[in-house]
Amino acid sequence: MGRVLFPQNVADAMKGGWLFLLCVLMLLPLVTSTAAMGAETAEQAQAIPVPNPSADLWREVRQRDGILVGKTQVAGVDSGALINPYGETWRNFRMQQLIPYSGYLLVGMLLLLFLFFAIRGKVKVNAGMSDKKLFRYSLYERMIHWFIASVFLFLAMTGLILLFGRSLLIPWMGQELFSLLASASKEGHNLFGPVFVVALLLIFIRFVRRNIYQRGDLTWLLKGGGIIGKGHVPSNFFNMGEKSMFWLLVLLGIVIIGSGLILVFPLFGQTRVTMELAHLSHAITTLLMILVIMGHIYIGSVGMEGALDGMTTGYCDLNWAREHHAQWAERCEQEGQVVSEAEVSRLRGESSGGHIPPAGAQESGQ
Repeated sequence: MGRVLFPQNVADAMKGGWLFLLCVLMLLPLVTSTAAMGAETAEQAQAIPVPNPSADLWREVRQRDGILVGKTQVAGVDSGALINPYGETWRNFRMQQLIPYSGYLLVGMLLLLFLFFAIRGKVKVNAGMSDKKLFRYSLYERMIHWFIASVFLFLAMTGLILLFGRSLLIPWMGQELFSLLASASKEGHNLFGPVFVVALLLIFIRFVRRNIYQRGDLTWLLKGGGIIGKGHVPSNFFNMGEKSMFWLLVLLGIVIIGSGLILVFPLFGQTRVTMELAHLSHAITTLLMILVIMGHIYIGSVGMEGALDGMTTGYCDLNWAREHHAQWAERCEQEGQVVSEAEVSRLRGESSGGHIPPAGAQESGQ
């Protein structure tokens, strides 16, 4: 039999068919999956949504007004609470209100002090600084003052790093370096926090008697104590402003210490809600104390002439005392406690670098 010959166009057609079939087989999985996805999407669009019982359950739990406490075999604080709905409230308040508004207040206080200094300038001693001095603070009083000042500034700095560090320091410091700084700040803050308790107690015991309110203190406050205006109002060893700051720091310090101890030592049955409230009260009262201390630092440094001398040398200028603490200065003059600068140098040079105050000067407060 002879060989059957197919026309050339029929052979070409068969070759093209095999190529087409091969392409179809190769693309079939992709086409099938795409079609299935399209069909599933269309089916989902047309299907009636069926609520997820688990989602509804958790949504209902999270939307409860209080904490639902159940029974569990696990012994521990909050072990019977499935979800703490106040945790999200605490986090939102910290991120959306506490951090931004705290920054606004701190920056605003700095701007206010700069503006006040630009308008009012340094409060000068009208009579000029003299060569006569009055003994004001003992060595022990100055030591505990700078002790609490150092501890507070350290705690304030480390606390501000923990509060604002993520948003302010990470962009230019980087996450790795900030993690080291934040870890060190946390450990240092927790370590020196209890030291602040001792410092505040020492300050309270030593100065509480001199900070009892007296007649004339309200008049000093109403007239601004000489900071606002040109006149000076007589006052005793501490004026109304200093006394008010003392009691404000004592009250704020009690809240700061109590809330801080709750946070540092969570070993006495504190719940998560208690820790959240302690954190908020600790942050808010500390912020208020920082604002007060900023004003105190301003007055004691660039705000008032001669204000810092008492806490650095133990002696203040006689004219300064007459203008800012006239009642106390008058009593000191009557008791013969005025000394010259040369006498101050001699007294401070005695007792191995310390000083011996004039007779009766130790109890010249109030």
